[in-house]
Amino acid sequence: MAMDTTKLLPPLDSASGVNWLEVTWMAFDSLMANKVRSALTMLGVIIGVASVVALIAIGTGASESITGQITSIGTNLMMVMPGSSSNRAPGMSTSARTLTLDDAKAIEALNLPIVGVGPQFGMTAQIVAPAADKNVTITGAAVAAQTIQNLTVANGRFFNEDEVKSASAVIVLGSTVAKDLFGKGQVIGQSVRIRDQTFRVIGVLESKGGAGSVDDTAIVPITIAHQRFPNARTPDGNAYVVSSIALAVKNKEDVDAVQSRIGILLRERHRLKANGSEDDFNIMNQASMLSMLTTITTLLTALLAAIAGISLLVGGIGIMNIMLVSVTERTREIGLRKAVGAQSRDILLQFIFEAIALSLSGGVIGLALGSIVALLVTLSGLLSASVSLGAAALAMGFSVAVGVFFGIYPARRASRLNPIDALRYE
Repeated sequence: MAMDTTKLLPPLDSASGVNWLEVTWMAFDSLMANKVRSALTMLGVIIGVASVVALIAIGTGASESITGQITSIGTNLMMVMPGSSSNRAPGMSTSARTLTLDDAKAIEALNLPIVGVGPQFGMTAQIVAPAADKNVTITGAAVAAQTIQNLTVANGRFFNEDEVKSASAVIVLGSTVAKDLFGKGQVIGQSVRIRDQTFRVIGVLESKGGAGSVDDTAIVPITIAHQRFPNARTPDGNAYVVSSIALAVKNKEDVDAVQSRIGILLRERHRLKANGSEDDFNIMNQASMLSMLTTITTLLTALLAAIAGISLLVGGIGIMNIMLVSVTERTREIGLRKAVGAQSRDILLQFIFEAIALSLSGGVIGLALGSIVALLVTLSGLLSASVSLGAAALAMGFSVAVGVFFGIYPARRASRLNPIDALRYE
């Protein structure tokens, strides 16, 4: 009995090239035939891409938040801190008491190209208002602090030189502190108590946002802080201690020269070695701190993204596993296709495209989930986390690469099947 050749698939014309649309359609059609298995296979890629996209967005947002907080103060800001830099990380507080108010006055006497010198002395204490109380950082500061640290008063005013000289009991509140103590009520003119000392509120600072900003502090004249706060004097009782000395350089080009000159002055005053090996102080400028923090946050973001990328490799292994199973299940189909003229290249492309379709579909879903996570973080108000085009392209490109890499072996195995043996496979 003759075979009905009308029911056989026509042989592929190798000269006409590859029909990419047909190959793509066949790949997706094969995946849709096993929806649950395909979905479970894509899960690793989905989790990996979502994690990478979300972490990069959050890391970038955190970096921008830190950068914004520092630049809002001013990149020309310089801080002289007590204690050796080898004893603490940059920006970390210290219990050292090696800087005095006289040191600040000596720096001011140098007549350097700076905006001003702002000695500070503070502590953490409870502010008690008529209807609420709150533990905050209380900073005793000079008038110059407003200019040096770029502080803007939203309501009321900042204290003046006369109030500093007379050690007036006045206080300027950060926006968060004012809200927590008085809510939406009147703030200016109200009285608060700190360590049994009554202070009159004369101003509220404009919000700058971010954790640890001036929003969560209160500022009083440094003279009243030295008189009322504990541990304000040096052990011999002859001078007032300061927690830090802030100053702002007029021109960015002079930062290094000013920093060097202050270092020389303090070594002379403290009778330390000129080479700096015995320094009991540390001078930091915002520009170098900004560069260092940016580098750290970038490295941390890359590290977290790399760790999340491990999920993509796990997903790739899952794709390879399921494609090998698919090759085994479809051995007779492969044999039939080869028998009617399909080339090994056609089989190879079909299975590679199926692997790419799996990883690409998982990548699209993962990108959507990662974007939703970033949006939720932004809506929470913690920081602004937006998915950049570069991060999306990186995640999608990596997911496709995973599909190609882990799909090649099963595809090559399928393409090398002998058609006669494949047709006999049970």
